Amino acid sequence: MNPLTAALEPLFAQLQPRLVEIYQDLHQHPELSMQEQRTAGIAADHLQRLGYVVTRGVGGTGVVGLLRNGDGPTVMLRADMDALPMAEQTGLPYASTATATDGDGRTVGVAHSCGHDLHVTWLMGAAQVLAAARGAWRGTLMVVFQPGEETAQGASAMIADWERLGLPRAEVVLGQHVMVGAAGTVSYRPGVILSAADSLKVTLFGRGSHGSQPQTAVDPVVMAAATVMRLQTIVSREVAPLDSAVLTIGALQAGTKENIIPDDATLKLNMRTYDEAVRTHMLQAIRRICCAECDASGAPRPPEFTTLSSYPMTDNDHAATARVAAAFHAQFGDNALQSKPMSASEDFSVFGRTWGVPYVFWFVGGTDPRAYAKARAEGTLNRLPSNHSPRFAPVLEPTLKTGLQAMLSAAAAWLCAPPEGTRDGNA
Repeated sequence: MNPLTAALEPLFAQLQPRLVEIYQDLHQHPELSMQEQRTAGIAADHLQRLGYVVTRGVGGTGVVGLLRNGDGPTVMLRADMDALPMAEQTGLPYASTATATDGDGRTVGVAHSCGHDLHVTWLMGAAQVLAAARGAWRGTLMVVFQPGEETAQGASAMIADWERLGLPRAEVVLGQHVMVGAAGTVSYRPGVILSAADSLKVTLFGRGSHGSQPQTAVDPVVMAAATVMRLQTIVSREVAPLDSAVLTIGALQAGTKENIIPDDATLKLNMRTYDEAVRTHMLQAIRRICCAECDASGAPRPPEFTTLSSYPMTDNDHAATARVAAAFHAQFGDNALQSKPMSASEDFSVFGRTWGVPYVFWFVGGTDPRAYAKARAEGTLNRLPSNHSPRFAPVLEPTLKTGLQAMLSAAAAWLCAPPEGTRDGNA
């Protein structure tokens, strides 16, 4: 057990009721991406009471807290704050009933169906332990509550404000995410752990007409249907079998009435890749196929392409991950696991990529261990409610404590480490 998780033990019984209260409050009051005013205020006020130097409004609603504690490395811990535009169906007594207006002006349900409320709670708890245990570590702690992860806006928006606000750069960036997995476990991976993601909107232009006179139209619905089918061949026929990739068309929107051929149709698609060359090829192939189908249909104009979001790969630094892994194995024993790459995506790596410093991202299991073991034995793991499901609800124990231990263990690998010149016993 490292000095920081050792400091957690006598504090946890006191911290737990308050952290559960914070979590349930955040869960009941979710906020959409880049609208996280209330959540940011709760986090910032908490840091202020603990003695952190707090900067609010970074990148819109982001919060940065600094705690300087002598000479040593600057270590960043990050949590994302935003919720999803969906209605919750967990049946929890503290389930969200919130609604909000999305970017398209629609009223939507809002829910923390990705677990960011737990991320905020973890970081608030870790910040409190680190403030109380200053005698156990040296350096500068930077805690970052980030907006807009779900729309890939938040990390870049914070970085755009960073220099202007005079904030320091971290020497290592650390973050974690609750995922489906037995509660009490943590999972890490050196190298690529999360995919790159690109979301596009493609508008296909036809020529509208009466449904009884298709010969006078260029039908964008047929054009869109043919395009959807052809796009599926990118992964199956253009990407090598050992180069994993995913391409999903999540929306096909066209027309208003069964006897009207519309003027246009819209596709919204998402792709996930683990290799930059594969990513580039797929983006080019999408454009090639869409343009070719429009040309084959005699479309009056080429399609329009709009980027909806773009996430880089999360590619963990090998040396930094080795330090985190050693800390996890010391803390969790057999409950520290090596993960496979996941097809989810994150903008967490924007901080480390921009500053040219190592970063490490890992997962904390949030599924009831008995339910997880049963599903694994029955081969039904895919039926467990996962992130972005309206029924996703991490169990709080032991997930709450495990997330705190993981964050503190990783931070301790730098903040509690001996100076570089003394690690081998030489002064």
